[in-house]
Amino acid sequence: MTLLKVNGTVVDVPPEYTLLQACEAAGAEVPRFCYHERLSIAGNCRMCLVELKGSPKPVASCAWAVRDCRPGPNGEPPEVNTRTKPVKKAREGVMEFLLINHPLDCPICDQGGECDLQDQAMAYGIDHNRYAENKRAVEDKYIGPLVKTSMNRCIHCTRCVRFSAEVAGVPELGATGRGEDMEITTYLESAMSSELQGNVIDLCPVGALTSKPYAFQARPWELVKTETIDAMDAVGSAIRVDTRGREVMRILPRLNEAVNEEWISDKTRFIWDGLRTQRLDRPYLRGANGRLEPASWTAAFGAIASAVRGKQGARIGAIAGDLATAEEMFALKALMHALGSQNIDCRQDGSTLDPAFGRASYVFNPTIAGIDSADAILIVGSDPRHEASVLNARIRKRWRKAELPIGLVGAPVDLTYRYEHIGAGPESLAQLASGEHSFAKVLRAAKRPIVIVGQGALARADGPAVLALAAAIARDGDRDAGWNGLAVLHTAAGRVGGLDVGFVPAAGAHSAIDMVREAGAGALDVLFLLGADEIDTAALGNAFVVYIGSHGDAGAERANVILPGAAYTEKSGTLVNTEGRVQRLRRAAFPPGDAREDWAILRALSDVLGHRLPFDSFGELRARMVAAHPHLGVEDGVVLHGPGALEALSVSKAKLGKAAFGNPIRDFYFTNAIARASAVMAECSALAAGRLAEAAE
Repeated sequence: MTLLKVNGTVVDVPPEYTLLQACEAAGAEVPRFCYHERLSIAGNCRMCLVELKGSPKPVASCAWAVRDCRPGPNGEPPEVNTRTKPVKKAREGVMEFLLINHPLDCPICDQGGECDLQDQAMAYGIDHNRYAENKRAVEDKYIGPLVKTSMNRCIHCTRCVRFSAEVAGVPELGATGRGEDMEITTYLESAMSSELQGNVIDLCPVGALTSKPYAFQARPWELVKTETIDAMDAVGSAIRVDTRGREVMRILPRLNEAVNEEWISDKTRFIWDGLRTQRLDRPYLRGANGRLEPASWTAAFGAIASAVRGKQGARIGAIAGDLATAEEMFALKALMHALGSQNIDCRQDGSTLDPAFGRASYVFNPTIAGIDSADAILIVGSDPRHEASVLNARIRKRWRKAELPIGLVGAPVDLTYRYEHIGAGPESLAQLASGEHSFAKVLRAAKRPIVIVGQGALARADGPAVLALAAAIARDGDRDAGWNGLAVLHTAAGRVGGLDVGFVPAAGAHSAIDMVREAGAGALDVLFLLGADEIDTAALGNAFVVYIGSHGDAGAERANVILPGAAYTEKSGTLVNTEGRVQRLRRAAFPPGDAREDWAILRALSDVLGHRLPFDSFGELRARMVAAHPHLGVEDGVVLHGPGALEALSVSKAKLGKAAFGNPIRDFYFTNAIARASAVMAECSALAAGRLAEAAE
């Protein structure tokens, strides 16, 4: 640690701190535009000038390390001042230069009201500008359907360039020209392809890069802000949903160092237009003519009661979708058990994960933050870039920080970092487990290795054997005490919560894949779909299908009865992310029309079916769920499982197959019903398909 005097206050800071960080530690505010704590130092804007005693002129605090400061003649700590007249005059001069070419278009700028340039011009600028020449004009650039450019506003801070190259790992943005001719653009003005590109909107301090879908939609002061959790993947990113009236206007990231830091994927950020379209806002019944017709709740419930009446429990089933909350699945499980059915499943993709092997067998045991301390990573049957974009950025961050050996077993993909491709399927994994492959030595020597197992390796018949092999590799070696390196990477936000509440079939009952097959064969009479759209609905035969969901997707198209539910922004509930972190959804808007929250639909339906569920409010439902599963009552809680928790996996008797591991994500932008309803996601999907076609040629 190093002593430093900031505005008369002595602080003790690490020597690798910059003066800017030291000033902040001392409580002194230092303005900045180009500096960002998660990006490399550029020193472009010079707004962070401070006075360092002994220096002939103000210094850029973002680029000056504490260790480079000289102590006084008698050994007193170096002195830094942020409020002196020279500093004030220097900042005013820098601000004056920054505003020389900046257009006066604040009234029509989407950044207005939350703009760093506005705020700092008010706090550190002057009330006039001596520059009377013509302002330069820069043509706006096309960089894709998500980010809108107004390059006249650009101050060349290069935050966007550094983010693209360092965090996203897709260095598509760069600068051309020098001096006043410098311009930020993509190569040949092509569209950006990163799944994290929307984060440059938050990084841009001046409104040169704004959200294209959100342009001219609303002002910040019009919006009601709700802190909640993302449901587009299983990472559980912290987000803020901004609403005006009943409509979601935009989605922004929140800071959560343990999960997403301050980044979110483009699907998370731009999904909001899909919340408005193809919505189910009233119950529907399929008539004798085969068409879905609007109906009352009473008529819809009556049709379901008629279909269920007299049916044996074994001929009734329920499948929960990827966005279902733990409370909804807990309620549906109770209803199905009351009907005498054990045919329940939350694993639409056919995953073989089983809670019977313990919770450590289906969560990301090292935790997402644990990636920062990993010393080797093996990826099995997964494409983290498209399955969990923010988590993939964390792996890249660790890879950039220091040497990190990474191996991949599965289809070769661009992960934005270098890795060794070990093989395509289970045989390669078996070679690693037996020590035949050279990468096995790397894993055995590692103290904190992580073995990431994706659904591409688990949603297959030999999934249990693959998981057992991965667990053996994670345990084999001289590990740090308590380190559990088995990391199951989920793709569905509701999957871990479903496994936690036991929404899986009992012994002898049917899984999701079995239920689809049995329905097609006529052995299943009634099937409840709780937002389940990723199954083969065309194979359900003549089964009576009840769909509870928010969007008119595949499940609703096949349904005999549709009960309109709420989207994830319109309800409260519990989601458990891939690392087992318990997180709370909070309602930001209300469902449209006659749609209701899913738990309330199930409670009302249970009355009609003659099996009344024992709760009358959401609070009572959650209390019952927590009583049955106490760990779900600790918000933001993560239960850590030691390596001993993996012992049950070693008894798997399933045989390994020979087929190569696949990737469960075929189209990053179309992974659920909300995404498929989004026009913005459709445009992004078309662009991605075009790039793939060009690459194939």
